[in-house]
Amino acid sequence: MPIWAYYGGMLQERLLDGRLKLRHLTLIAAIAEHGSLVATARALHITQPVVTRGLHEVEEILGVSLFERGPRGVTPTIFGDSFVTHARSIIAQLRQAGGQIDLLTRAEIGRVRVGTHLAGANVALPRAITSLKREHPRLTVEVQEATPDLLYDALLSGETDLIIGRLRADTPEHLHQERLYLEPIHLVARADHPAHQLRAPRLAQLTDYPWIFPVAQTALRSELEASFVAEGLAIPTNRIECTSILIVRELLHSTDVIAALPHLIVADDDRIGAIKTNLPAINRSVGVTYPADMPLVPAAQTLLTHLRKASADLEH
Repeated sequence: MPIWAYYGGMLQERLLDGRLKLRHLTLIAAIAEHGSLVATARALHITQPVVTRGLHEVEEILGVSLFERGPRGVTPTIFGDSFVTHARSIIAQLRQAGGQIDLLTRAEIGRVRVGTHLAGANVALPRAITSLKREHPRLTVEVQEATPDLLYDALLSGETDLIIGRLRADTPEHLHQERLYLEPIHLVARADHPAHQLRAPRLAQLTDYPWIFPVAQTALRSELEASFVAEGLAIPTNRIECTSILIVRELLHSTDVIAALPHLIVADDDRIGAIKTNLPAINRSVGVTYPADMPLVPAAQTLLTHLRKASADLEH
C-alpha cells in the first residue's frame, strides 16, 4: 500500500475520532479571515493563548501546519487553504441546516400530507388550505384521496400526517379522532328529477331509479344499506359504486341517478336538489384523525389549526 494511501486513511480516521470540534472549524476560519492570532482573539472575544492552543490542537490532529507565522500575522499554507475552504463550507451548511430547521419549526416551509375520502371535507379543507397558504406560501399541502381503510394504513405507516372526513367508530388503535363539525346526509338528484314531485317518498318508491352507492369500505354505505333493510328492501340492483365526487356530480347532473351525499357538497349547486324523503336522518361527524402516540409535525399542526377555524365558521 502506498504511504500516501495509508496516511490518508489514518488522517480520515483522526478527523472522525471525536477530537475535532466545531469550535476548531470556527477558529481556523476566523484566523484565515483576520490574518493574525491577536485579531482573531479580539473578534471571538477570547484570549490569544486560547487561539494559539486551539490552532495547535487542529494542527496536531492533521499532522500538518496550517499557517506560516510572520511579523505581520499568519498566512495559510497549502494545507491551510484547503482546510479553511472545507471549514467554511461545513459552517455554511450548518447555518443553512439551522435556518431550514427554524423554518420547518415555524411551518414556513415543508410538506403536510392530508388524506380525505369522497369529498369528506369538500368545503372545510379547501378553505383551510386557502388560509394556510395565505400565511405560509412556501408550505406544500399534499391531498391524498382514497378509501378509509387505505387512508388508515397510510396514517399508521407515516405516509400521511392526518385524515379529514367522516369520523368512524371502528378507527384503529393508536389513532386519535377530533370532531370538527356535524353535517347531515341527504338523498339527492338533479333539480328536475321526477322524485322531487313525490311527497315524502319512501325508499320503495325510489328503487326503480338508478342509484350511486358509496363503496363497501365506507360507513355511509353501511348506513345506507341499513336504511333499506329497515324498510324490508334489498339495495337497488341498478347502481353504480363510486368514490369520485367529480364523477358523482356529473352523473347527478346528466342522468336520473339518486345518491346519498353530505349537505355541503350540493348546497351551492342549483342543478342538484335534496329529495324530501322520510329516510331516517343520517348525520356525519366530520373531523380529523391522526396518530395518538406521536406529535404532529409543525406543518400538520398548522393545517389542523386552519381546519379548526374553517370548521367553526361552517357551524355558525
